[in-house]
Formats: sequence, C-alpha cells, structure tokens
Amino acid sequence: MDIKSLQVFAHLAEHLHFSQTASTFHMSPSTLSRLVQRLETEVDSQLLYRDNRTASLTPAGDVFHQYCKEQILEWQSLQARIQQQQGQLRGKLSLYCSVTAAYSHLPAMLDNLREKYPKVEISLETGNAADAFQKVQNKDVDLAIAAHEDSLPDSCFFHPLASIPVAIIAPTINCHVSTLLEQRPIDWQGLPVILADHGPVRSRFDSWFRQQTGGDLTIKPNIYARVSGHEALVSMVALGCGIGIAPQVVIDNSPVKDRIRTLPSAHPISEFSLGVCGLNNRINQPLLKAFLECLGPKS
Repeated sequence: MDIKSLQVFAHLAEHLHFSQTASTFHMSPSTLSRLVQRLETEVDSQLLYRDNRTASLTPAGDVFHQYCKEQILEWQSLQARIQQQQGQLRGKLSLYCSVTAAYSHLPAMLDNLREKYPKVEISLETGNAADAFQKVQNKDVDLAIAAHEDSLPDSCFFHPLASIPVAIIAPTINCHVSTLLEQRPIDWQGLPVILADHGPVRSRFDSWFRQQTGGDLTIKPNIYARVSGHEALVSMVALGCGIGIAPQVVIDNSPVKDRIRTLPSAHPISEFSLGVCGLNNRINQPLLKAFLECLGPKS
C-alpha cells in the first residue's frame, strides 16, 4: 500500500467524484476503479458504495480515510524533516479561514512565510470561521485562523494574533427594522434578528440580548434567519432583514459596510481573540513550526 494510493483515495473520499479524482491524478476512471478495488482487497472490506453517478463512503471507508490522512501527514512530516536537515524546507501546508480573514490577516502571514521558505506550497480553504477547530480536529487542514472558543479543545493549541471587537449592527436604509429601532422604548422581542448558527460571537449576542431585556430569560429573540458565516450575516442586515452581531473586522471589510450602522449599547460586548489553531501533537512538525515562527511572539 503505497503513499500515492493513499493520496488518491483520500482525494476521492473528500470529493466523492471519480472523474474529478481521476483527472487530478492524471489517470483514467477505469484505472481509479481498479486502484479502489485493490485497496478494498488489501483491507478486506468494501470502502465505497458506488454506482454510475454517485459514490459514498462505507463505515470501513470512513475509517480508512482517517488512516490515509494520518499516513499522508506522517509522510509529509518526514519529507519536511529531511529537507530541513538539507537546509531547505518544502512541502504543502493546508490552511482554513473565513473569507474576511483571507484578506485581512492571511496575506501578512504568507508574506513572511514565502520570504523565508519560498518552496512551501499553501493550500487554502475558506468557510465559516466557527468551523475552524472542527476542521483541524478532523485533520482536514493543518492550521486554521479561528476565534478562541469559550473552552479550547484539549487536542488543540491556539496562537493569538489580535483582539477583535464585536458590534451590534442595523441597516441604514428605510425599512421595517429601522422603524422599529426608532420606537421608544425599543421592542427588542419584536425586532427581527440575523444570527450566526454557532460560534463565540453567537454566544455574545445571547448575553447582550438578555441584558437588553432586563435579564428576563423568558423573552426570546425574534430570529429571522440563522446563517453560516458573518459575511452573509452582514449582507442580510444591510438588506434590511434584521439586526445582528458581527466582528468589527468583518464589518470594516464588507462591501456593504456603508449600508449598515452600529447600534449604541449601554452593555459592552467583550472582544474575542483571533489566532491560529492546530493539533497539539503536530505543533513540532517542521512545516507547522516554520509557519508559527513566522507569526512572531504571541500577542
């Protein structure tokens, strides 16, 4: 069972598309099918459910996929250690972050890395920042830019980069939401709210809302929509769908920032720490160590 076969299966398990995986590794679909059949023979178990159109992992396939990812990481680590001894570091480092972080914080990190280690290849995946720790724990990526969770997973380390303010935002356009905000007193229970579906910023809204309603736990927010990612939340607020809570860095970098305003509050909302997270048991691997060293001391 060679490393190339493990890499091919890992790609197939993540994309579940035979043609795409075959094209990526410059092989025919029939060659890929034979490779999968050979792996199934070696592990003595069916790894994929497949027909002419779709493919999905069997329970054994899911276990084998995790094994593939672990072996690929070990192989990359070995290559990096050998290259480091020879005075050059190369390899692929996979990162995960939100769209906002990809242009607010990531460029400076990568500039430093490229200057010192120009042969290191970066693979970037963007998505909901609240999923960052899960991506790392699942070994889908090597490192992620994340907001510090209220309770950090025991398996992960966190290298802080900056403190990020959080704000309650509302639309500037004339709409039903703006009308409700002009009422005195404001009917907080009647205001439509746009919320992130999970994450540390969501928990800050819950705390803020309880303060606005005098701590009455029986009063629930009028949730208009739950969204994945703060970029989408800011856009929905700008469209007049409701009020919401978002990190200031997302607001400042939003293309619709002129269509939203920050609501004043007598109850301050605590900032959160933005940083880079990864698995504790991989912190000394050469590529990860090099990346973290380029970040400088913890802020």
